[in-house]
Amino acid sequence: MARIYNFSAGPSMLPESVLLQAQQEMLNWQDSGMSVIEMSHRGKHFMAIAEAMKNDLIELLGIPANYKVLFLQGGASAQFAMIPQNILNGKTKACYVNTGAWSTSAIKEAGKYCEVQIAATSEAEKFTTIPAFDTWNLDKDAAYLHYTSNETIHGVEFSDVPDAGDLPLVCDMSSNILSRPVDVSRYGIIYAGTQKNMGPSGVTVVIVRDDLVGLAPKTVPAVFDYQQQAKADSMLNTPATYNWYLLGLVLQWLKQQGGIAAIEQQNIRKAGKLYQAIDQSTLYSNPVVKEYRSRMNVPFVLADAALDKEFLALADKNGLGSLPGHRSVGGMRASIYNAMPEAGVDALIDFMAEFERTH
Repeated sequence: MARIYNFSAGPSMLPESVLLQAQQEMLNWQDSGMSVIEMSHRGKHFMAIAEAMKNDLIELLGIPANYKVLFLQGGASAQFAMIPQNILNGKTKACYVNTGAWSTSAIKEAGKYCEVQIAATSEAEKFTTIPAFDTWNLDKDAAYLHYTSNETIHGVEFSDVPDAGDLPLVCDMSSNILSRPVDVSRYGIIYAGTQKNMGPSGVTVVIVRDDLVGLAPKTVPAVFDYQQQAKADSMLNTPATYNWYLLGLVLQWLKQQGGIAAIEQQNIRKAGKLYQAIDQSTLYSNPVVKEYRSRMNVPFVLADAALDKEFLALADKNGLGSLPGHRSVGGMRASIYNAMPEAGVDALIDFMAEFERTH
C-alpha cells in the first residue's frame, strides 16, 4: 500500500526523507557497525547524536544562553505536575489560562500542588475563542502564569505572547513548537511533547530559564527535578535514545527547509487554503473565532452529522487518514503540522469538494 496523507493529531506523520534516512541507518549508523537502538547512551557515538540534536534545537529556536534545555520522559502530561513541583518556590498559588482540553488537564494536575487561580477562561464559549488579554486577572503573589499556545483538540491558537507582568510565563507548546518563530526570552518555561511537530512520542523538550532551576524542594525525586536533570544532561536514567536520534533528524530536516521562518510561511499557506475551502462551503464549518484559528489543527463539522461515517470511510479509501475529530468534540480534525506537505492539504481540499458535490 502506498503511503497515505496522515492527518493524525499525534503521533503524527514525519517527513518521508527522515524515515528513509532512519531506514538506511537502521543496521549501521555512520559506519559504527551498530544501530542507534543498540548504542550505549554514554558511548561516543550516541553522545555525538545528542550534542548535535541539542545544538540544532538551540539554533532553530534561538534559545539564549541563560536557559537549560532538557529532554525528558512522561510527555507534556508529566510537566503538568513537574512545573509546580519545581517552581512554586514556597508560594501557594499559580495562575492558569483555560482555553481547552489540555489547559484543563494542566489545571487539574497543578491543583494537587497549589491553589490554582483561573486568570481567564473560554469555557463558556465552548473553547472557540481566547479571552481578551485586558480581561485577564493575574495575581501578583502567584508563582507563575501558565497557558497552552495551541489547543490540539479545539483548534484554538494564540498569535501573540501574553503579558505576564512580573510573573514567569510558562507555556505548553506541544502542538505548535517549531511552526512559527518564538522569542524564548519572554518565557520562564517552554515545554512540548515531540510527537506532533518534532518527532515520535517518548520525548518531552523542556526549556527552562536558569533562575527557575534549583527551586524544587528536597522531597521532589531526582528525575523530576530540573536541576538534577540539567546536571546530568537529561540522562539521570537511560533516555529514549532512538527517539532522540529521530528528533535530531527532524531538526536537521527543518534546517534544510530554511528554518522556522520558512516553515511558518508554508504553514500559513496550508492553513489558509483549508480554512478558505471550509468557509466557502455550505457543507463544512469551523466553530473557532477566525482570529484564533489554529494553523496546526483544523477541526470542522458537516452540516449533516449523519454523513460523518461515510465521509471518513471514503477519505480513508482515498489515502486521507486519521481525520476523525477527538472523541470529546466529534466531527473531523485535520492536523497539518510541519511535515504535512502542501500536496496533502490540496488532496484533502479536492476530496472535500467532491464529497460536497455528490452529497
